[in-house]
Amino acid sequence: MENGRAQFPFPYQPYDIQEQFMQALYSALDQGKVGIFESPTGTGKSLSLICGALSWLSDHEEKRRQEAAALLQEGEAALSTFTPQPSASSSSAEPDWITDFVQKKAERDLVSKLKARLKRKKRDERLEMIRNNVQLKYAMKRKSSEDDEAFKLLQLSKEEQPETRGDQEDEELIVAEYESDDESKTRSRFCAAEEDTDDDLVEEHVTKIYYCSRTHSQLAQFVHEVQKSPFSKDISVVTLGSRQNLCVNEEVRRLGSIQRINDRCMEMQKNKHGEKKQHDEEGVKRKRGPAKTVCPFNKASALQKMRDDLLGTVQDIEQLVKLGRETHSCPYYATRLAIPPAQLVVLPYQMLLHEATRRAAGVQLKGQVVIIDEAHNLSDTLSCIHSAELTGAQLCRTHSQLSQYADRYKSRLKAKNLMYIKQILFVIEGLVRVLGGECKVGQNPQSQTTQTGTEMLTINNFLFKAQIDNINLFKLQRYFEKSMISRKVSLTRTYVLTSPSYKCSSVLREILSPADQQGSVEAEKVLSASPMMQVEGFFMALTNSNTDGRVVVHRQGTLSESSVKFLLLNPAVHFAQVLKECRAVIIAGGTMQPVSDFKQELLFSAGVGEERITEFSCGHVIPPENILPLVLCSGPSGQELDFTFQNRDSPRMMDETGRILSNICNVVPGGVVCFFPSYEYSRRIISHWEASGALTRLANKKKIFQEPKKANQVEQVLSEFSRCIQVELSSLTGALLFSVVGGKMSEGINFSDDLGRCVVMVGMPYPNIKSPELQEKMSYLDKHLPHGGGRSPGQALIENLCMKAVNQSIGRAIRHRGDYSSMVLCDRRYARPATLSKLPTWIKDRTSTHASFGPAFAAMRKVRSNPLLCCFMFTFMNILKPKHV
Repeated sequence: MENGRAQFPFPYQPYDIQEQFMQALYSALDQGKVGIFESPTGTGKSLSLICGALSWLSDHEEKRRQEAAALLQEGEAALSTFTPQPSASSSSAEPDWITDFVQKKAERDLVSKLKARLKRKKRDERLEMIRNNVQLKYAMKRKSSEDDEAFKLLQLSKEEQPETRGDQEDEELIVAEYESDDESKTRSRFCAAEEDTDDDLVEEHVTKIYYCSRTHSQLAQFVHEVQKSPFSKDISVVTLGSRQNLCVNEEVRRLGSIQRINDRCMEMQKNKHGEKKQHDEEGVKRKRGPAKTVCPFNKASALQKMRDDLLGTVQDIEQLVKLGRETHSCPYYATRLAIPPAQLVVLPYQMLLHEATRRAAGVQLKGQVVIIDEAHNLSDTLSCIHSAELTGAQLCRTHSQLSQYADRYKSRLKAKNLMYIKQILFVIEGLVRVLGGECKVGQNPQSQTTQTGTEMLTINNFLFKAQIDNINLFKLQRYFEKSMISRKVSLTRTYVLTSPSYKCSSVLREILSPADQQGSVEAEKVLSASPMMQVEGFFMALTNSNTDGRVVVHRQGTLSESSVKFLLLNPAVHFAQVLKECRAVIIAGGTMQPVSDFKQELLFSAGVGEERITEFSCGHVIPPENILPLVLCSGPSGQELDFTFQNRDSPRMMDETGRILSNICNVVPGGVVCFFPSYEYSRRIISHWEASGALTRLANKKKIFQEPKKANQVEQVLSEFSRCIQVELSSLTGALLFSVVGGKMSEGINFSDDLGRCVVMVGMPYPNIKSPELQEKMSYLDKHLPHGGGRSPGQALIENLCMKAVNQSIGRAIRHRGDYSSMVLCDRRYARPATLSKLPTWIKDRTSTHASFGPAFAAMRKVRSNPLLCCFMFTFMNILKPKHV
């Protein structure tokens, strides 16, 4: 392992860059590095990650088995040759009790090692039996039998005198103490099934790889690659997801929103545990009343069987849900029970990067490997996960619900509970005061007016302004975690708010319309969507360091629409724990450029030294002639392409853009995708083309599609776009799609083959520099990061955000080895060396920059093997003709 691997199992003959990728990955994992790996889409990145990482895991486990076997042999040999020295009267002789202690300690150590070896052996045998579809029968007291086998092996290793009863009790005490600690650490991470499960459901965490990505579809695609890999028959994989994705209880699934599903599930677990506790208490007479609903899918025996089934075969989320329905068991809790013995855990970003979520799911990172795929927006993802926002309406509803909860159970709550609830209410009242409103009975947040404006405050200044600086938020955070007050308020709020014996407060009555108050479905949804969890998240956000975050106060005229938002400025503070605990962290993506700011903002700031960081970047597998990146500094009529904010709205600039697209659409077959820097500019330029007739000319050549505003319409638009390209309609030769950088189609969508023969980037998609949040982020970076390269860290942030978005958009077209496409960057600013350096290497090395329009296309005459480029050669002869201008 010290020298790496010469060969890796692979489903087919790997490319050279795939072999290099796997060797670099293997080395990074073996040496415990933080690796930044860049491999363009279409180069088999997922398979390279799978085969490289699982090869290391296989070798690592084999090495550990060999080391354990060697240690056991040494221990057995040492015990067999050990003879206690006889007691003597001389001062140099050791007392008998010291000799006995040393002897028994060595025996206990050996027993512990034998037990660990037996557990690993039994786990491997059990998983092998599962994979071979052998019916398993579990003993209820497996641990006791393992103890007996461990002592038998000890007896075989050496001849010894029979132990006394006291020795046996000591040995049992040590084993039980170890198991008890292991159980408490593991079981505390499960909200349900913990009281019904036996010891067989609790296992130690083996060395594993945590793989996380952005969306469930990307995770499913990764699992499918694992299924195709040579490791599919030997690896134990578990895919984690939310209740919304994994729940098989149709009654719960119909609730729709993830919060309502979570609350209903927790309520069922509460009912289940309450019934069990009541049945276990002898002599307690059951109270009359309707039976509480429990989930029929959450039973220990069913969870145990499903856990073993999913460990035996590689399954994605859809297959897990299908298996749950077939076995009548809950995939959500079964997958969490499968985490300890699993070798590969596949999970979303949020579940791994957020500490509280990670802890609740049972994810342990100590000494493990983490692979973060699609990590080009990792900094933004961390910031979003740990940011929080509350509206005035949410604050008022939370205050009302918590007040009612305290009033209803006042006689049954202890004084300390009431004290903390009053503190929570006091903090909520302070937040409402900052927004310019009040939490009073009869006050409707929709009718309370506030002074319009935006204010940026440090955490300390915000606490002073809200007059809550005397409240210990850290104690409140611990109270939230231990008491689970948010869950309890959420689970009891429906009864409290809708029971005939308990009237809604006037605040909620004012929020709801008269129709809602009559018990409509919408009213039930409003009442059931408790914002208590969001309030808890905001409280936790306020415990960040004063320098690491800011609070943005938005007053929108009414208290209901106004909001307070916590903005995390230093994502490294939350990523540092992941980097510290893990053995190795791999940050991978198709486009990781620019890497410099990524390292500075996320790694160096988290305390990672340069010596622990390793980088790997490879080119693409496509031939050089299959890609043609162009930087256009001017259009067909000689108009300079300068899409700065001051110039982009000029009619001449919009007309020139229309001419460029018209010429491209005239000769490029299949699909053309045009990206605009923003939704607003897309609307303005298309409206201008409609008025000038340019849009009609474009429609005569290709059918025009626009990115939809609603996410649920994206699939339909893409389907029609694809169908139009595959079936040519009369004189039309394909389709033209207008999209937006950073929108619904700039990431995660494949425009492979004929869907994207040309990608046009109009202007540079710089973020809104007037945004208060962005200005504060720039100011923070300028203050805390070193300056270099002639630009401040804040200015570099703006440039990097722009180029990351560009790289993601233009990379949508090349998706496999045989694909080909052109990339037209329409803006003279792309010609700057600093900007070109931020393009992916495989694009940058093939980019040609020209000051005028004609020579840019003349350069294509040298390449004739690609049919697309030949089409552009004909374009060059027609571009300057008046009929096209």
